[in-house]
Amino acid sequence: MTHAGQRKHGNLSAMFTRRLPLVIVSALALCACGAQPRSQAPSPSAIRAALKGSPPPLAALHARADQLLGGGPRAFRALLASLRGYPIVVNKWASWCDPCQVEFPSFQRASVAFGRQVAFVGIDGKDHDQAAAAFLRRFPVSYPSYVDPQESISRGIQAATYYPQTVYFDRRGDIVYDHAGPYLSAAALERDVRRYALQ
Repeated sequence: MTHAGQRKHGNLSAMFTRRLPLVIVSALALCACGAQPRSQAPSPSAIRAALKGSPPPLAALHARADQLLGGGPRAFRALLASLRGYPIVVNKWASWCDPCQVEFPSFQRASVAFGRQVAFVGIDGKDHDQAAAAFLRRFPVSYPSYVDPQESISRGIQAATYYPQTVYFDRRGDIVYDHAGPYLSAAALERDVRRYALQ
């Protein structure tokens, strides 16, 4: 199903180019002010309460929170198949990616707020496991990430170009939207989750 404002893959580069000045200005503003992204993760007890009663496929994701999973494209495709019937938000990130640090607190919040209805999954691209694990200790989330050092998983979902990049799948497992670049606020991410995942 096509939505107004949906970014088609063929126009992804053009769309990102038009938004690039905003991303650069926002990033420079953070640097100029000396601002550092801070974790906004809910407390462990709040997370448990919010996710209690999740359907088994989503509860299985929550049980692997912050884990870095191997297995490459085959394992990732198997996970997507196991989540058929649920909308999925896939966020590609890396520990070396400064904009990823800016947006990760938004994913900390959204993955808990929507975690009983929506599957969240990460892809850690072009990274080192130790650095990625340290990143997840700083920004813990309620879902696992697949390691993707050669971007083979990312290429499979047409997400090998930008860091970060977020891809939305509908309940049938079809890509319905992708967002190139960082989410600059939790409100922007939550708006897209409602629009593209909870349709």
